[in-house]
Amino acid sequence: MKLPVEFYQEHDTLTLAQRLLGCELVHESPDGTTAGIIVETEAYLTGDPACHAYRRQTVRNAAMFGPAGTLYVYLIYGYYYCLNVVTGPEGVGEAVLIRALEPSEGIDVMAQRRNLDPTTKAGLRGLTSGPGKLVIAMGVSREHNFLSLTGPTAVSPVYIRPRILDAFEMVTTTRIGITQGADLPYRFYVKGNRFVSKP
Repeated sequence: MKLPVEFYQEHDTLTLAQRLLGCELVHESPDGTTAGIIVETEAYLTGDPACHAYRRQTVRNAAMFGPAGTLYVYLIYGYYYCLNVVTGPEGVGEAVLIRALEPSEGIDVMAQRRNLDPTTKAGLRGLTSGPGKLVIAMGVSREHNFLSLTGPTAVSPVYIRPRILDAFEMVTTTRIGITQGADLPYRFYVKGNRFVSKP
């Protein structure tokens, strides 16, 4: 069951960044289905200097200006991709970065993609404990940019299932790896979860 488009439309970006915790990101690919529980997110809002849409719409950030529930996938450091959920009204340019997942399905496929041994604690944690790691493990690429999380699976094979992790305490803190807007408390994670990128 996919989260409906209304889920993305009816909440502001900061609320969505929190409500996505405990939900399950899924990718149905030719290699098999992979999934992970979202345990860490970061919000990026209009007027936020760390937001890719802060200045204007460009070719790179165009997906951010699409309708809520759109995927925004971009390249960082010339190698790693990051996966974001567009959350603002169409034309606004806001999104939530998925920073970490707790693997829940297709772990062997994830391990093969990441070249890690999931039978060890370090290997299992290393699969999806960071935004670049989880994109590789989930088999997401630039070709998924602009896809809808709520469209038909045959067309949009990446989607989010409703929350399956309920009993947790949420931590609110500042974001990681940025210089502008670094003091804004727009990062949220599941307290005590070992897959969080950095407690």
